[in-house]
Amino acid sequence: MSEKDYLKDISEIKNLMDRSSRFISLSGLSGIFAGIYAIIGATLAYIYLFPKPGEYLTLYSWNFKLLLILLASVLVLSIITAYLLTTRRAKRNNEKIWDTTTRRLLINFLIPLVTGGIYIIIKLNSQHYGLTASLMLIFYGLALVNASKYTIGNVKYLGYAQIIIGLICAALPGYGLWFWLLGFGLFHVIYGSIMYLKEQKN
Repeated sequence: MSEKDYLKDISEIKNLMDRSSRFISLSGLSGIFAGIYAIIGATLAYIYLFPKPGEYLTLYSWNFKLLLILLASVLVLSIITAYLLTTRRAKRNNEKIWDTTTRRLLINFLIPLVTGGIYIIIKLNSQHYGLTASLMLIFYGLALVNASKYTIGNVKYLGYAQIIIGLICAALPGYGLWFWLLGFGLFHVIYGSIMYLKEQKN
């Protein structure tokens, strides 16, 4: 066996080990749809639910409850879409959708996300509304970075971007909706588009 063949075999073994330890069926389209859902949700919130000049959005107001329902709807739609598209891609590639790697990915993703969600609820209950959008972006970014070691792709860079935009959002109160739209909307569309183009090349 020549040295070239030997190095090729090592590379193939490394790729197989990498594929077996990482969840590789995430669909780029799911990121695009998640971004579109977020953009639609933010637009509806701005038009119908956000307070007019001189008004305030309080924790127990009807508009705030509707806003939570809208955010939850965006989240549920994103999860359902991601599951359907990822399942379809996994079947096409003869991959398992649920295994040890998937469980590790979800656990590492949910720990920062759930922690952040609980912290945000605590802050809201204390009537601290100003940092809600920034906290959502930061903890979501941390969740992506934490889970990135169990998936192939550049999802960690999406996480870094969310964290950075969340910190900027925290420094510029009053623009939470626009940063939320940028992070959850535009960034997802860009990331999903990049991943989708890579999928089409493979």
